[in-house]
Formats: sequence, structure tokens, C-alpha cells
Amino acid sequence: MLSLLVLTLTIFGLVMVLSASSASSVHQFSSSPFYQFKRQVVWATLGALCFWAASRIDYRSYRPLAKPVLGLTFVLLVAVLIPGVGRSVNGSNRWLGVGPAVFQPSEIAKFALVVFVADLLSRRSARMDRPDLTVRPVIVVVSVMSGLLILQPKLGTSLILGSVALMMLFVAGAKVTSLGAWAAVGALAAAFAAYLEPYRRARLFAFVDPWADPLGKGLQTIQSQVGIASGGLLGVGLGNSRSKWGFLPEAHSDFIFAIVGEEVGLIGAGALILAFLLLGVLGARTALHAQDRFGTLLAAGITGSLLIQAFLNIGMAMGLLPITGEPLPFVSAGGSSLVMTLGAAGVLVSIARTSSAANAGGR
Repeated sequence: MLSLLVLTLTIFGLVMVLSASSASSVHQFSSSPFYQFKRQVVWATLGALCFWAASRIDYRSYRPLAKPVLGLTFVLLVAVLIPGVGRSVNGSNRWLGVGPAVFQPSEIAKFALVVFVADLLSRRSARMDRPDLTVRPVIVVVSVMSGLLILQPKLGTSLILGSVALMMLFVAGAKVTSLGAWAAVGALAAAFAAYLEPYRRARLFAFVDPWADPLGKGLQTIQSQVGIASGGLLGVGLGNSRSKWGFLPEAHSDFIFAIVGEEVGLIGAGALILAFLLLGVLGARTALHAQDRFGTLLAAGITGSLLIQAFLNIGMAMGLLPITGEPLPFVSAGGSSLVMTLGAAGVLVSIARTSSAANAGGR
């Protein structure tokens, strides 16, 4: 069921990328309307291979790699900040690569953190009453990683990492009072970081009142809401979006949910939300039936990461949350995000397969 759901979401994403990017492909690249769609198909193919491989590899083999991969992630996050090494696009230093092949280390960071936290907390399961041995090491890693991400700047990913880490600590049995205090500290730190940077502060003000600057910072929120509202119950039909014709910036990536709502309406957008909820149910079921504590925490972390990012993106598109620039998993255009998301989903399937095989063997 997990594999079928992931396949369905990925194919749906390819269809929506084709529709949402057709106009911008012609306008920006003087090419055919299939330009960005073809790139997304390449990434989807690579992601599918990663999904298949990850689903076949025993998830427990990732445990010895937890610290080395985390260390490599820190190196990559520092590398993007070095002039001449990292690639800057629109003032953001988030990419590494050679030639046309580029990727975002921030996408690797999401999976690296989940594996590290799952390994740490499973090894110290008997010491969950000692925050200095469980909660604090996780908070330190998240803080350093978030600091490097904010310098890119990438505040949205920092919020996801912090939320996932707290959720995994809760699943592992950490004290709720301790987690509540750290959550409050994290929220204050995020608010301070948002207010300190002028463009983030402008986004916060635009979230409160997008009509105060309808042609500036409030443009994306307003046009996204217009697109969703225009879809009505059944939508205007696939390929018939008006928003993608230059009215809504980043229609094929960060704001693709607005195109979904416009073209397939409330019913289609609602079905997509239900698909993510089903993913959450299947992920929770996988965590509950995992063969060991590491599998439980790993499944919970992957599921939580996907759901938090999905609803952060959907909330942003609907104007319920400030703009963070996080893509919609499986659906938005973007190579690094799609490959890492499919790879993480493959690990989730591996945990489920191992549990099913063990149960079958027991019977």
C-alpha cells in the first residue's frame, strides 16, 4: 500500500508539473512546454531507482552510517556558503553541483538528522530519563544544522528539522515538560530569525495582511488564493489554469498546490490532502509494527518529516501560514527534493517489508 501510494503521488506530481510549468518553460527558456517536465521525469526516474534500492536494503544497515552521514551533511552545508563552491540563485546559497547536475544539501540534511536521532535514541532507550544524554545532544545537532541552513537562507527547513526532532523525542519517551520548553525556545528563535532578516520580516507582515503590498510581498499569497478559489468544486480542468500564465510566481514548485486547487478543484485538492493523511496512517502503522526501536523511530521520523513539509506547503499556499519556500513532497518540481523524498519513502517501505516478513515467518 505504501508503494502504491508513493507511485500514485509521484505520477500525479509529474502530471501537475507538466501542466503548471508549460507556460514558464516557453517563456523562460524559449523552449517547448515540456522543458521542465522532461527534467522532472529524469529526476523522478533517478528517485524511483533510489526508492527501489532503499526498499530492498535492510533499514538496519543505516545505523553504522548515522554519524558519518551526519558529518558529511555538515561539510556540505558549510560548502554551500563558500564563495566559488556553492551556487547562488536569487541571493540564496543552497546548491552544490557540477555543470547542470545540482542538488541541495538541505534535502540530505532532513534524512541524515532522522537517521542520527533514531540511532541515538534507540541506543539510549534506557536513559530517556536523562535529558543530558538524550534531549540535549539532539537539540545541539538541530541547532547547529539550523544555524547553517538559516545562513543559506533556509528557515523553512530549520522549522521542519526542529519539529521532526521534537516529535521523535516524544515518540522515544522524553519528558513532555522538557520538550515543551525546548519547543518554546525554538519558536522564539525562529521568530527572532524571521524578524531579524528584512525579507523574512516582510513575509511575516505580508502573511498578516497580504493586501498591504498586493503587487510585492503579498502577490504570491493573493494569487495563490485566487487560483484555489477559481477552481471551485471540480476545477477548471487539467491544463486550463490561468494562474500559471505569469500571475503566480513559482507555480510549478513552491505553489503547485494552488494549481492543483485551480485545475482539479476542491475535490481533487481534498483527495491530495487525504493521500498525505493516508501516508501518515500507513507510516504510523509501520512505526508501531517495526521489529526494533530503531525502526520505530526511523519510520516515525520519515513519516513526520513528509507530513510536516506537506502541510507547511499547503498551509502556505492557502495563506494559512507564512511563505517558507518548502516544496510539496512528491508533487512540486525539484530534483533534490524528489530524489531524497522517494529515497526516504523507500526506507519506510523497507521497514514495513521487514515487519511483514517477520510476522509471516512467526506464523
